[in-house]
Amino acid sequence: MVTIAQCQRLQTAWCAALATATGGKTFSTHGATWVWLPARRELMMMFPPAVGAHAVRPALAEGMRLGASSARIWLNSAVSASELADLGFTPSWQPWWMAAPVSAVVVPENGDAVLTTEVPDYSGPLEQELRVVRSQPRQAWHAVTRDARGGNVSGAAYSFYPSGVAGLRRLGGIHHLEVLPDYQRQGLATALLSATARAAGEAGAVDLAVNASPQGYEFLSRRGFTLLGRGRTYSLHL
Repeated sequence: MVTIAQCQRLQTAWCAALATATGGKTFSTHGATWVWLPARRELMMMFPPAVGAHAVRPALAEGMRLGASSARIWLNSAVSASELADLGFTPSWQPWWMAAPVSAVVVPENGDAVLTTEVPDYSGPLEQELRVVRSQPRQAWHAVTRDARGGNVSGAAYSFYPSGVAGLRRLGGIHHLEVLPDYQRQGLATALLSATARAAGEAGAVDLAVNASPQGYEFLSRRGFTLLGRGRTYSLHL
């Protein structure tokens, strides 16, 4: 059975992979893990067992030195966030941790979603973060759908199956699943989910985890995912 702790480790591994692929880094302060994502100029603290000003302030100073425009703290729901308000952090979006067997997610291929390592349409952070599938071709995959008439990208998703991460054997993740509003309710999200899940499954994943939004919960629950629990994030504009 997939646990929330595994979902958190998977999210940390994914963010670390993005950081490595885009010239960022992972570092620690007072036992807390931080990830610097230069493509989005975002500094993130990943699921500390406790969070206090003494651990956050030196990392924020490092973030300012690196040029961060925002900081985000990911928390387990059981961890107190009482000291974050004094540092200027405010509650942000809530991850809904969900999981499903790969076998429940994969559907027959229909050709709408295509795995690719190159998307000429991308620019900025999207272009930079796509490097993760080229730098880790056996662990990360990206799929897109395109408008049948204009050929423009209409949706995209990643999957990730890390190796060598303790406690994550046979667990993969779905990340950044999105279909543009004009193309929703056409089966494209299902095609993207299936294509990326199939890639992770072929690499060895048996289960998948995702941090969903409340809006994505209904879709994912219809595609075999069950809710494990909810987390919290806090954000700060620098």
